[in-house]
Order: sequence, then structure tokens, then C-alpha cells
Amino acid sequence: MRKSLIAATLLLLACAGTGAMAQEHDHHLGPVPGRAHFELDARYGHNHYYPSRGYVYGALPHGALTVTFGGGNYFYHGGVWFRPWGGRYVVVAPPFGVFLPVLPADYATIWVGGVPYYYANGVYYNAAPGQGYVVVAPPPGADVSAAAPPPTPAAPEPIIYPRNNQSAAQTEADRRDCNSWATTQPNAMADAKVFQRATEACMDGRGYTVR
Repeated sequence: MRKSLIAATLLLLACAGTGAMAQEHDHHLGPVPGRAHFELDARYGHNHYYPSRGYVYGALPHGALTVTFGGGNYFYHGGVWFRPWGGRYVVVAPPFGVFLPVLPADYATIWVGGVPYYYANGVYYNAAPGQGYVVVAPPPGADVSAAAPPPTPAAPEPIIYPRNNQSAAQTEADRRDCNSWATTQPNAMADAKVFQRATEACMDGRGYTVR
């Protein structure tokens, strides 16, 4: 009986450990060691890895929040902000003034002039009573010595012109099909330029001009 109890306890501990690792894997959008598109944010002892600005993902992580701001949509997950880009999602810096209902799960708190600022992944947040938290500019005296390199500017979202009077619905269906096909091409999931060239070739073959 005692051996069975010990075995059951060990099994539960193993399952808990596996769950914790899975949660950490999801938080960082992938295993961080050895991934070239991840960077360590060591400012204020934060010490977390995040995907580089400008990196493009084929899909949003599960549970990402949709945040509407300035007439467009942003998406947020685990301290990382995204914007739509040609059927995919590019990692971006959020605009000042955008609200978030909760802080990232991991953040560093700094005090400037008696006011608390919450920091994660190069972004500073202030409390916004009734609305959660708001993205703000770095406060005076912010630590810039360990700042991440300037973000890679994202390429503008391509514009699709139907050459054969295709309807908007047909254009969107073709775009989705071409995006799906492009992801199967060598290196397309690791290089946004390869993905875009494959998408453009596919759309051209279906009677569209992409600029």
C-alpha cells in the first residue's frame, strides 16, 4: 500500500513538472535556447527571452488577446505584441496609449518620481484605473544601457489587385489558399521574404498583381 502511494505521488509530481514546462514553452512561443530570432531582455533583472521585433509567425499563440487601437487590431500574448501582416502576424512594439486589461505574467517594477512603472519586453506600462494598464513612453532615467537593438522594421502589408475582376470574397479565398501553400515551401516559415515571394507567385498564377 505504501509503495503504491509513493508511486502515485511521484507520478503526480512528474505530471505537474511536465505541465509547468509546457506552460513555459507556450509563454515564450517556443523553446528559447538556440533560437536565432529570440533575444534576452535583461533590463532591470527581467531576464526573459522574447521573439525579435519584425519576426513573422504563421499563426497567433493560443489564447492571444485582441486589442483594438487606432482603427486597427493588435494581438497580445505573454508580453509579446503582434499585428496582422499578409495573412501572418509580425512581432511589433505596441503604440503608446494602447490599453491592456492585465500585465504580462512576468514583469519588473521600477519607481520613477514616486510612480510605479511595469516593464516587460522593452515596453513600459502604467496603471490605468478602470481600464487595466496603458503602454507609456520610457520614463525619465529609464535604463537604456541594456536596451535591445532597434526593432527591425516590418515590411508593409502587400496590396492585392485582381486582374480578372475577381470579387472580394474570391480574392480573400485565393489569398488564404496561397498563404497556406506558401507555408509548405522550403524556409518559408523561417524567412518572411521567402514566404512573401511564394505567396506572390501563387497569386500571380491565379490572376492577381501583388505590390
